[in-house]
Amino acid sequence: MAESTGNTGSPEEAVAARIAALEDELATAKQETLYAMAETQNVRRRLEKELADTRAYAATAFARDILSVADNLSRALDAIPAELRDDEKMKGLIAGLEATGKELESTFRKHGVEKFVSVGEALDPNRHQAMVEIPSDAPAGTIVQEMQAGYTIKDRLLRPALVGVARAAD
Repeated sequence: MAESTGNTGSPEEAVAARIAALEDELATAKQETLYAMAETQNVRRRLEKELADTRAYAATAFARDILSVADNLSRALDAIPAELRDDEKMKGLIAGLEATGKELESTFRKHGVEKFVSVGEALDPNRHQAMVEIPSDAPAGTIVQEMQAGYTIKDRLLRPALVGVARAAD
């Protein structure tokens, strides 16, 4: 009779086979669930990092534009001759300009924008843009003049410093 139905095994074997099939399906479902949870966690981490970066660097374009204002203010202060600095009529204006410059620098620092020092350092193409070679006693490749200050925002370069580099002796 068992041969006529095509089932050659006992009912216990059939139950064991069904249990094994269900265990395989359960293991597969658990594995797929773990993969889905891991992917969800990875997406969450990526989004959190993107959000943190967006917050940290949101002011980049604005800061880059304001740097030219800071440069012009600095050039204006540097251009004031010493005799005008001593003139009583000009002291208020000069003090106001200097206070504006200090406040601008303070605001930059508050938002993670920092000026970096270049003179005396070795040329780093990731932070400096060499504009000229200058004969100097300094080792070749050393920055001896800064034409325009360089800035970073947080840990990223905002603007490279425009520099003059010592030339090797002829």
